[in-house]
Amino acid sequence: MSNRDFYETLGVARSATDDEIKKAYRKLAMKYHPDRNPGDKAAEEKFKEVQKAYDTLSDKEKRAMYDQYGHAAFEQGAGGFGGGGFGGFGGAQGFDFSDIFSQMFGGGGGASRQQSYQGADLQYDVQISLEEAAQGVKKRFTIPTYEDCDVCHGSGAKPGTSATTCSTCRGTGTVHIRQAIFQMQQTCPACHGSGKEIKDPCVKCRGEGRVKASKTVEVNIPAGIDDGQRIRLSGEGEPGRNGAPAGDLYVAVHVKQHKIFERDGVDLHCELPVSFTVAALGGEVEVPTLEGKVKLTIPKETQTGRRMRVKGKGIKSLRSGAVGDLYCHVVVETPVNLTDRQKELLEEFEKISTGLDRSQTPRKKSFWDKVEDKVNDLFN
Repeated sequence: MSNRDFYETLGVARSATDDEIKKAYRKLAMKYHPDRNPGDKAAEEKFKEVQKAYDTLSDKEKRAMYDQYGHAAFEQGAGGFGGGGFGGFGGAQGFDFSDIFSQMFGGGGGASRQQSYQGADLQYDVQISLEEAAQGVKKRFTIPTYEDCDVCHGSGAKPGTSATTCSTCRGTGTVHIRQAIFQMQQTCPACHGSGKEIKDPCVKCRGEGRVKASKTVEVNIPAGIDDGQRIRLSGEGEPGRNGAPAGDLYVAVHVKQHKIFERDGVDLHCELPVSFTVAALGGEVEVPTLEGKVKLTIPKETQTGRRMRVKGKGIKSLRSGAVGDLYCHVVVETPVNLTDRQKELLEEFEKISTGLDRSQTPRKKSFWDKVEDKVNDLFN
């Protein structure tokens, strides 16, 4: 075992109070306890280091000696605490890790108890439309679960028989294993922590006491939820064992892609095609929103790419409740499949437009100005 500084091992300052030391110790002991890390040698060594550090720093006299002499205070010949290895820790040979376990998780050392296991968390993926995300929606779905066997009523034993106390752990659900000078506690391999043996298991559940089933869950998806966000339903996950609480159910929301709108936070964006006549002369057009159509005025001489805002027609914020806006990106559409009359009128328009002042064609003017600047740069 390493001689790492005890304060560093517990992650506290040298000026830490007794309560701070105890709090740090319990947190680390819970994390590295062998029952939580079966077969993990590294965690086992870490647990021993944490216990060694706490045994010293939780005792005022030992802590004072350690602060003055460091690890040398407990080495053979140092005196004061009996000398020799772990002699200064009050006889570690008789130490039982179950004492720590009972402090952290309740129960008494050696008392008969069954291991309880909290149910696993589950996740269910649900798809909703953009309209449902904007307005909120209630969804019902069915998920797999477990329920008590209706034949043995949860006992796991064949009707007419009953479970007996496990002969290996004597009903405690745990066994103690001695490794070197330490005695550790782990789940009983015979009864898997239940504390019971079933000699004649139920035919339906095969001794499990529960069978697979399904249940219907209802979730309220709030207005403004975004793609990828999750909703937690406490206690709706997999049921626990031996009276332990159930896990949680996480509903992962996926918003389907919309045919018209693209979402950017609380704002919506869409492409708005308008005729070149409306773009040139101005006019009123209809614009779709998630709640229906609205009128939008297009100013005269509007160019492709202009962004028009429709206030308050976006998505409601999940946090603040404020509503975003709808942004329409204008695209001036060139007509296709022209009739002869349309072609005739356009040709006439082109003739009378020849030689127009460049102020009437700002994009064209800007383009040729850039071309002329480039030519001038080449020849100057």
